[in-house]
Order: sequence, then C-alpha cells, then structure tokens
Amino acid sequence: MVIGADLEAAAESHADLPDADEVYDREEPIPLSALFDDAFVAAHTDFETFDELVAASPSDADVAGDLGEVPSGLWDEFVAEHTDFADEEAFVMAARDNWVAKKLDLE
Repeated sequence: MVIGADLEAAAESHADLPDADEVYDREEPIPLSALFDDAFVAAHTDFETFDELVAASPSDADVAGDLGEVPSGLWDEFVAEHTDFADEEAFVMAARDNWVAKKLDLE
C-alpha cells in the first residue's frame, strides 16, 4: 500500500507513468468505496470495511452511501481514535494517495 511520501518515491522511480487523463476521467466522481477500499480500511483502521467504519462513526449513516455531513470536530475525534491518522484530512489524503497508486500500478 503506497501513501504519502511513498507515493512520490514510487512515482519518481517510474519513468513511464501514464498521463492523468489516461487513468482518470475528471468528470466522473470517485466512489467512496473506491477511495476507501477494504484493503486500505482494514490496514489503517479498527474496521474491515468502510461501511463498518461509517456505521460506527458519529454520523446517522449505516453505510457509506448514506454518509452525509458529520460535524468536523466529531469526525476528527472519531478518525483520530479509530484510524492511523490524526484527523479527517490526513485520512482522506492517505486514501487518495492509495487510490492514485493503484490507478498508476505503483503498488
């Protein structure tokens, strides 16, 4: 699993990376299930799936598809307590890096 500085190092070691438009359509949203895949969630949280994480979170949602707004302070506290990350921003950025690495076959 590649995240953070590891992503930059992995990308630098590949001279033949595809153009972003070849691997990602900017008009298409990235589903939460792709961003927070089971392998990422299991490796970096107290949960096996993102749906399990969401169900245990301070949101009213039972599954990721129902996740709406969660007060920032509550979500940050939950992320800090149940993941490897200090807050929501770090969690989301790590998931993004992991998704990018998979798209570019840098794993």
